[in-house]
Amino acid sequence: MAKDMRRVGIVGAGAWGTALALVLHKNGRAVRIWAYEGEVVDAINGNHANALYLPGVALDPAIHAERLLARVADAELVLLATPAQHLREAVLGLAPHLARRVPLVICTKGIEERSAALMSEIVAEILPRSRHAVLSGPSFAKEVAAGLPTALTLATRDAALGAELVATLGSAALRLYLSDDPVGAEIGGAVKNVIAIACGIVAGRKLGDNARAALITRGLAEMARLGLAKGAKAETFMGLSGLGDLTLTCNGAQSRNFSLGFALGEGRRLREVLGERRSVAEGVATAPSVVELARRLGVEMPISRATALILHEGAAIDATIAALLARPFKSER
Repeated sequence: MAKDMRRVGIVGAGAWGTALALVLHKNGRAVRIWAYEGEVVDAINGNHANALYLPGVALDPAIHAERLLARVADAELVLLATPAQHLREAVLGLAPHLARRVPLVICTKGIEERSAALMSEIVAEILPRSRHAVLSGPSFAKEVAAGLPTALTLATRDAALGAELVATLGSAALRLYLSDDPVGAEIGGAVKNVIAIACGIVAGRKLGDNARAALITRGLAEMARLGLAKGAKAETFMGLSGLGDLTLTCNGAQSRNFSLGFALGEGRRLREVLGERRSVAEGVATAPSVVELARRLGVEMPISRATALILHEGAAIDATIAALLARPFKSER
């Protein structure tokens, strides 16, 4: 066991943060998890469960929840697992309490609204001397919490840090594959949620498996184009944080983004669907951010743009799909 990573703080007690707390506890780490909601703190500490975000999963009493960021900052490793649009606020609150060299693992998938910043760019802006990595890949929280086999990408340009993090986070059930391309891992994790909403819309509209396969494939092309323009490596998008995560999110019934898109495809209103949920479908806020980042980089992303138009500008689904199908024929590459 790495001596300098025995105490771990997790910022964010949603399904993913809670599942990671279970993994780390099983790996022999002392875990504190910060939750925004007092009811979640009380449930974790009193009932040893997080029924609001990860129902049906028992938590060990040793996993302790906190309302104060300072309490989880007192650690040898901190995981950031908040919703993407709240990451900046969380890191700003964490920063005054964080020891200078404590590593951060970004477990959040998304692109910030307005700034179109990656999560790592937000961390670097607020904590310019921080050592950080990105954890991404195909992972439904409930399966990770249950100890089912899962493989993820751990991306960092700091090879020594990567080895330490694999020793801390990895297990027989949670296999971690090192990458030196955090930008690619982040682009994959963000764009796949947007494409998953598009796939859900197609499924809800009963347009068939052929259409979904086409969306996944062309969505992967959009993801790679954006990533390359941002400085990522092409091979990253053929890995777990690219194709792997995209495949899971666009096909798995547990996917919040796919299920949201499915409801829209059936004719339900976005406001109504969001009003029924506590968990965040990251693709809703990420879609216009992806489109804005693509605009800045001069990258064409028609599926992502169509999804953003449906979500945020009231575009009619059938007319938007017809416009995509009417695009000129072109070479696949």
